[in-house]
Amino acid sequence: MDDPNLTFGFTEEQKLLRESVLGTLQRVLPPEKIRELDKAGDYPYEACAALAEAGINGIVYPEEYGGQGGSFMDLAVLGEALGYHYGGIAQAWGITCIYAGMHITLHGSEAMKRQILPKIISGEMRLALCLSEPDHGSDVASIETLAVRDGDDYILNGQKIYNSAAHVAHNLIVVCKTKPGRGYDGISMFVVDTTLPGVTVQRLDALGRHTTEANHCFFEDVRLPGHRLIGTENDGWQGLMKCLNVERLNLAANGVGNTLKIIEHALAYAKERQQFGRPIGKFQAVSHKFAEMQMMYQTARAQTFRVAQMLDAGIDPIMENAVAKAYTTEVNWKVADMAMQILAGAGYILDQDMQMMFRDARVGPIGGGTSEIQRNVIAQRMGL
Repeated sequence: MDDPNLTFGFTEEQKLLRESVLGTLQRVLPPEKIRELDKAGDYPYEACAALAEAGINGIVYPEEYGGQGGSFMDLAVLGEALGYHYGGIAQAWGITCIYAGMHITLHGSEAMKRQILPKIISGEMRLALCLSEPDHGSDVASIETLAVRDGDDYILNGQKIYNSAAHVAHNLIVVCKTKPGRGYDGISMFVVDTTLPGVTVQRLDALGRHTTEANHCFFEDVRLPGHRLIGTENDGWQGLMKCLNVERLNLAANGVGNTLKIIEHALAYAKERQQFGRPIGKFQAVSHKFAEMQMMYQTARAQTFRVAQMLDAGIDPIMENAVAKAYTTEVNWKVADMAMQILAGAGYILDQDMQMMFRDARVGPIGGGTSEIQRNVIAQRMGL
């Protein structure tokens, strides 16, 4: 990631941010540590703490709560650097600071912001987002998890699935209904303490992203104080969509960074691996694969940064963001598949990094809104 063209158009502050992230992670999360965590299925606590100590958590949060009030372009630069180093640390950081934390920033009460945001910024508090349900997946309008008023409190019942890092979270952002029935009306969001009676988190054995894990969360008669409601009762849909816009930008940036890491990994192998008296990268069948990988990467990166610039300009790029999320995560997976083919047997061995990058990249077109959902959004914005 030493190409000076990679920082073209960056401000000096963004260049320093990128260097800080990469330097911190190279120190606390070297390749051998990543392999160890992936094999054991352990969360990257030390790396997350180091990022918080370096001030990285505060980049996206307002200054009045201890953050730095960064731009969307800052987030794209940060997300790319995290994804480049390791997809697992990108996800671990994003789950607390973006996927869950943004709901507090954009829609939480003033008291909630002052209670929670400084703890996120310092690294003291971890969050996770609970959205998908076993029977409904991406169909948010049909979710059944229900919070019913009981005096000044709510009683929460239901279950959520595929909740990354919920097993290490102090609080969960739970998307539920406060008005039963199908439809977007009646959606609300709550901050749920994972130590409350009736909250159960079960880890799932997933193909990849072993350091953040997927989880199945159960809520049985969980009593929530009224002040744990985020925003207004029954009016959570628009807020959810606004936060998902930020999530998708971050996911796109993560995918871009990780794609470059995979290309570099495969390229180093292709320059060293000898067959028939010359490096395999000299064969057109292989070199053209790299040319295609580079073309896809460059296109994905340009689209991701364009979305960040549009958001900074006050534009709501719903279609462009859907394009960025779908395209970059699909490119990430396609490049991982091509790199696996280039490394052949060497990539398939479990003590090599390629198989881990291959496994981890597969979830990209699924999580954060599937590629099919993104295509629905794109088609709708086209009037179809």
